[in-house]
Amino acid sequence: MTEAKNYNILLVLSDTEHLEAWVNLTLRLTPEHGEMHLHGMVTIPPEQSLSEGAIQARSWRDAFEPLAREHDRIRDEVRVHVDYQPMNRVLEDVTNIPIDLLLIQWAGPSALTGGLSTDQILQLAPCDVVLVSGLSWESEGPVLLSLRGGANLSLGVEVARALAGQSSITLFHAAENRQGAPDLEVLMRADPQITRTVTALGSTTEGILREAAGHKAIVLGASFQQMVGKSTRFGPVAQQLFERTKSPVALVRAWQPETLAFHAPRLRRLTHEDISTRVDRWFAENTFDSHEFADLAALMTLKEKRGVTISVGLPALNEEATVETVIRTLKKALMDDIPLVDEFVLIDSNSTDRTVAIAEECGIPVYRHMDILPEVGTYVGKGEALWKSLHALKGDIIAWVDTDITNIHPRFIYGLLGPLLKYPQVQYVKGFYQRPIKANGKLQAYGGGRVTELVARPLFNLFYPELSGIVQPLSGEYAGRREALEQVPFFTGYGVETGLLLDLLDRYGLEAIAQTDLEVRVHHNQPLVGLSKMSFAILQVFMSRLETRYGMQLIDKANRNMKLIIQDPERFALEIAEIGDNERPPMITVPTYQAEHGRQPSQAVSST
Repeated sequence: MTEAKNYNILLVLSDTEHLEAWVNLTLRLTPEHGEMHLHGMVTIPPEQSLSEGAIQARSWRDAFEPLAREHDRIRDEVRVHVDYQPMNRVLEDVTNIPIDLLLIQWAGPSALTGGLSTDQILQLAPCDVVLVSGLSWESEGPVLLSLRGGANLSLGVEVARALAGQSSITLFHAAENRQGAPDLEVLMRADPQITRTVTALGSTTEGILREAAGHKAIVLGASFQQMVGKSTRFGPVAQQLFERTKSPVALVRAWQPETLAFHAPRLRRLTHEDISTRVDRWFAENTFDSHEFADLAALMTLKEKRGVTISVGLPALNEEATVETVIRTLKKALMDDIPLVDEFVLIDSNSTDRTVAIAEECGIPVYRHMDILPEVGTYVGKGEALWKSLHALKGDIIAWVDTDITNIHPRFIYGLLGPLLKYPQVQYVKGFYQRPIKANGKLQAYGGGRVTELVARPLFNLFYPELSGIVQPLSGEYAGRREALEQVPFFTGYGVETGLLLDLLDRYGLEAIAQTDLEVRVHHNQPLVGLSKMSFAILQVFMSRLETRYGMQLIDKANRNMKLIIQDPERFALEIAEIGDNERPPMITVPTYQAEHGRQPSQAVSST
């Protein structure tokens, strides 16, 4: 194994037991300037939905996180694959990263590993492969190295050294005559850790079994997967060893790119995947919990490593009852105690109470959204405030949190920032939570999110099934990368959350979206008539985007006026309200924004 600056090793595990031992073994195989990638596999039975793996995936991440913080050579973005054949996903990663050495927790020659057979793994992986079984190799002890020489020699020796630690290595050589192999003899003389050599002229399996006594593990070259002879009773040597010894086995196969007949030139998926399966996997792998990112010092380290700045925008309209607690709670934990957030800014929509004065007393900047980019005019609505805040805020990552939350907690911010800091492919994170509703003066555990369940999620399932795994698409807490948010339009009112999801999906794909459980959110629930208005606006957003996706003419034919039923002791009538969002273009297309932020539109700006 040649030390190289960009050498990458990927450790792939099937369970969370003995993680420290596996990591230490991998680090012993990692060159001084190399990096270690850590992936877990959750294999789901074919009769179950992949979404069943969400809790297991979360447990994997919880187990991985301390190790990634402890060892600086472990890459930050540890991954968990949830699949019917997660090893297929691992092999895709091997090509994309790319990986030099793949170290896999192995169940043996006759068992599937991540849904694939041993032969499939050896044939498909375009890199060095080491398959290690058992766990008793953790203890100190000598190792038996059984090789014929050739391509696997160097890799096999490195693996034997890593397993042996300070103990000795016995070199077992299966030869056709007594002359032996010159390269093995040179190795014997050059490596002081190899204290003994044995040459077998008879049965390879019987010779290894005899020598295995007193050794804690056996290292084999992958060529030993081949049949020894038609008369061999147990088949391949590796299979015979698994059946006849309890010693852990490490199977090594060095990558030889010229041997394309053995190593497939490209990976092919073994099964067809429909949208439902893709969404189930996304739900399991891209759904996080805020507690995973509660270590603010670790997040701060990640932020510095990524070299990004973070802004938090606080949209507000007459929130004097809650805005002070929101600002002081978030600012103290996320700026004063640990400077994870670079700026908090209140984006006010012309409040008539003390909201603005309170924010200024708390020491944060305040902008009226009507005063931002005055040359483009202004509209009423939260979406307008968010769109204009892209210009006012300075950060590379932008998070928005509503100011009417009565149980505010820093998790409403760090739960959104965590996936963006840990996973470079994630562009946008939605928050979700339990939303208790007040009835008869008491909070009931469930009942909030009525528009979500009765309007938004049914429409996503009908027309945008890729987003059917989003728990609360209308939640007011979300965060994204500036480079993504500036590329898409914003609806100015109730439809802003729906529009962002639809447009970001079309532009960046499902894997760029994540969601985080923020536990419980308590706020002032809207009356039913307000929810009706919200639903009316959201339906129009869907119709607008369906025109583009399916080539239909809908929105021009729709009635934008909604008749609201007014019923109280003194009045029973219909009242007409004009409800409909305007649509702001991608912020990157605004000349003032380009000039002040030094940004230029990409070739494919979404202008839906």
